[in-house]
Amino acid sequence: MNVKLQQLPVEERIKVVEDLWDSIASEPAAVPLTADQRLELDRRLDAYEFDRNPGRLASEVINDIRRKL
Repeated sequence: MNVKLQQLPVEERIKVVEDLWDSIASEPAAVPLTADQRLELDRRLDAYEFDRNPGRLASEVINDIRRKL
């Protein structure tokens, strides 16, 4: 299968990866969190409950990153 995938144009390989990821994301319960991921989520939830700061919109963060590139 690897050889067949490598023969596809990059755009098509990217599409395969996107489709694969979408199929995984459609079943979140099938991908258990690690203990470290659970701790990090708990830490972030605690921080939010403490200061109610919702953070920034992803689009703002992405724009800031692009300006720095």
